[in-house]
Amino acid sequence: MASGLDPVPLALTRQKTDPAWKHCQMYKSGDKVQLKCLYCSKLFKGGGIHRIKEHLAGHKGNASTCLRTPPDVRQQMQQSLDGVVAKRRRKQKIDEVISTINPQTSNEEIDAFAIQSDANGKALSPTPAAELDFVESHNESADLNLTSYINQEGGVNKSGVRRKRAKGKSVPATHEGVNLSAMVLSTKRVNSQIHAAIGRFLYDIGASSDAVNSVYFQPMFDAIASGGPDVLPPTYNDLRGPVLKSVLDEVKNDTAKHTAAWGKTGCSLMVEQSNTEMGRTFLKFFVYAPEGTVFLKSVDATDFVHSSDILVEVLKQVVEEVGVKNVLQVITKGEEQYVVAGKKLMDIFPTLYWSPCAAECIDLILKDFENLEWISGVIEQARSITRFIYNHAVVLNLLRRYTYGYDIIEIAGSRSATNFATLKRMVDLKSNLLAMVTSQEWVDCPYAKKQEGLELLDYANNESFWSSCILITRLTSSLMRLFKIVSSGKRPAMGYVYAGMYKAKEAIKKELLKREDYVAYWDIIDHRWERHWSLPLHAAGFYLNPKFFYSIEGDIPSEIISGMFDCIERLVTDTKVQDKIIKEINSYKSAAGDLGRKVAIRARESILPAEWWLTYGGGCPNLMRLAIRILSQTCRAIGSQRNLFSLDQIHESRNCLEHQRLSDLLYVHYNLQLRKAGNVGGGLRDPLFFESQNLVEDWIVGKDSSLEEYSSSDWMALDPPSASSLLLGAATGETEDLDTGFNDYEILNRLKDGEDDNAEDNAAN
Repeated sequence: MASGLDPVPLALTRQKTDPAWKHCQMYKSGDKVQLKCLYCSKLFKGGGIHRIKEHLAGHKGNASTCLRTPPDVRQQMQQSLDGVVAKRRRKQKIDEVISTINPQTSNEEIDAFAIQSDANGKALSPTPAAELDFVESHNESADLNLTSYINQEGGVNKSGVRRKRAKGKSVPATHEGVNLSAMVLSTKRVNSQIHAAIGRFLYDIGASSDAVNSVYFQPMFDAIASGGPDVLPPTYNDLRGPVLKSVLDEVKNDTAKHTAAWGKTGCSLMVEQSNTEMGRTFLKFFVYAPEGTVFLKSVDATDFVHSSDILVEVLKQVVEEVGVKNVLQVITKGEEQYVVAGKKLMDIFPTLYWSPCAAECIDLILKDFENLEWISGVIEQARSITRFIYNHAVVLNLLRRYTYGYDIIEIAGSRSATNFATLKRMVDLKSNLLAMVTSQEWVDCPYAKKQEGLELLDYANNESFWSSCILITRLTSSLMRLFKIVSSGKRPAMGYVYAGMYKAKEAIKKELLKREDYVAYWDIIDHRWERHWSLPLHAAGFYLNPKFFYSIEGDIPSEIISGMFDCIERLVTDTKVQDKIIKEINSYKSAAGDLGRKVAIRARESILPAEWWLTYGGGCPNLMRLAIRILSQTCRAIGSQRNLFSLDQIHESRNCLEHQRLSDLLYVHYNLQLRKAGNVGGGLRDPLFFESQNLVEDWIVGKDSSLEEYSSSDWMALDPPSASSLLLGAATGETEDLDTGFNDYEILNRLKDGEDDNAEDNAAN
């Protein structure tokens, strides 16, 4: 980080509600504010959030284009920019309308004159100018209604001549016949009615309130508004027939763009296992490539999920459906039947690999760490703090004021990840929590005198507790970062997973120092990660990532070189091409030709490894093609978000026509979700939200607590959390600190107790 720059927490106040704030970090250099893009790390010294938005949207001119912005974020920024333009035009339209009221009347006079009135024109109270601004924030139809109201209901035309009032209609007695404040109140009233109508619909069908966070909600709302009063809603048969067909065709056309790229970059077949409430087991098949993830289908595997022989036949069929030449790897759970089936599949198809899910494995490591007695004790102490805070609206509101809207609970991708992410969030917010419990507001708060409030004060001032929290955070931060890398859809993880695990072990060793201390944690990692160390794709991904390859100090470990050779032999069937690749590796080692250009050296840190090869690897065409295919792969088997449809219902349908309709509906559902999978934050995630509680239940609900204990709590008094999903002080990318040397012999060779003497002898030789 450049000297003199201090990160500033982005508390989303009313002045920071722009969606672009989620994708940048604010810094202060003296009195000047600078903004940094979270994707390409470019620092903007001026231009404000609008320039960041243009940067993310890919607009050239005022700002450079960010080449690493996820497609959905780019689209969101473009829509926001379009909204700014539309809002400016609407403001101009309103200004024009107001100017026709009385060209000699100033804006200040109009603002001062604006009054509220009832339907009969009776003045109620002065209206602040802010309510006039309210008009600008609403859709174009409201502006057109205002124009229509002025011009048709006794208003004036552009020449200043009063138009004749429509027969039989009365107009409120206002300045020049126009009551702008009444229009503001009318707009508010209409919006309130519309919102209530939407709420009644969602509550009636039992839909989640999270539905409004869908990227498709606002376009639906805009489409309805643009239709005017004559628009008709779809019927039951419309949704089951022509509407479904139309959206299905749209989704298939969209996924076809992804499938066309599979031959170039290769793809990974991800197999996700789901167990339903009825006790049935389903396999869902997804195909990952850098262009996006595609849902293929689901299969009822209840009767054969434990049979490796049947599993391999099902996997074989899906591989052939995707294309044997396209599939580099099949990723499944790490259970024994999948291990056996995966090895059989590699025998059937000698040009692909089977891999266990890296995200699942890292989650199991975190769970093993969590089960250590001293760590579980500290986590339980931290939970006693959050359980008290999140069951009292007054206390939670006070906390959010002192943390600038940030929640003290952070939701991650699993229960164990959520535990450690929340512990780190508490460490980040330590000073805020201390400020709260030492404030006069806390002293005056009635809950501060309760037993739980006194315990909160004790923990907040307990340095031993905070020291333990900090140690746990340091031991797990690298594992958490790796979990985020392999679980994220923002970038292919294959080029980072080997280095990420190396750094996780290195961080533990540096923190604990004594071998007998850090080896205990290494043993937990090695027990779970054993299969992954020997995966050739992981080794080749490390080897082909220039960020790591050129930072290796000394000789490259033989295990990594062997993995690279294994990938060459398995993924390239033509022996002549294999020989060419071996020769081109020498050019890669010496950074010959374009690979050694200054711009290529700088780009090792700034662009994705597959993009680096595509840009600078032209002198090694065969190695470049192989590198792009390997570095374009994921390392996880989890490809979906939560499912809103019942798999039991879909697969129980005996009628072939209805079964096909339901299957198409599921296909549309998953692929629409996958379009937005890379969206940072994914909308507001309140820890108290019911559908988040499977991850945070232990942090907001006591083991022996009763709802009667909190019967006085009032959810309507609760302030909403911040819409930001950024961590305090999180200014660096997930992979920025994975570039130091990889020369720890003990880590690379995974030595165990009693082997250190031999290690020293080998290192000396």
